[in-house]
Amino acid sequence: MARINGVSKRKAGPMVRLTYRLGPRMMKKLTGHAPQTGSGMEPMEIWAHQPKMMMGMGRFNQAVRKGKSVDERLKNLVELKGAQMIGCEYCVDLGSQICRNSGLSDEELQALARYRQSDLFSEREKLALDYAVAVMRTPVDVTDELFAQLKEHFSDKQLVEITAHLTLVNLDRFNAAFRIGSAGFSEGMICVAPDRPAANPTLARIA
Repeated sequence: MARINGVSKRKAGPMVRLTYRLGPRMMKKLTGHAPQTGSGMEPMEIWAHQPKMMMGMGRFNQAVRKGKSVDERLKNLVELKGAQMIGCEYCVDLGSQICRNSGLSDEELQALARYRQSDLFSEREKLALDYAVAVMRTPVDVTDELFAQLKEHFSDKQLVEITAHLTLVNLDRFNAAFRIGSAGFSEGMICVAPDRPAANPTLARIA
């Protein structure tokens, strides 16, 4: 259960209600089926406490997803890896099903955690996943060597699109902070496990 309740349809304004009406259709298009737990719209329902922020986030999301310089498989892989690193249950559940619905096999999803040792991904895909890992670290750790390798496989336009997707994935920290759980998009199927880092020892000492 999330740490706060979302805005109900009854209390929502006109723009939020419109988003609530259109959102499930978009989710079904991405995933191929409805969520098994709740509405599947929990992040949006919590964003709705700040409607202007919700709309701005939605516009940014749409703008990034309109990019066409990178194939969908690669973008989906990069997004799922980023969500896994953040440790967002909702995002890996949704992302696993989006990847599966777009053609990835269960074997590929299972191999994502150790993608470097797998022959299921091309070298180009492995480099993009290396980049995802480096970008999602705190602090960001993209080396000159890695970037030079990326430049051999991706144009500047493609690198901007990939990085924009990873910037979008960083919004998943919102979901993780509120502990928005799985909506069951991947229920009964293979789902990439979130990567949960150990508790911050500094915070533990302070506590």
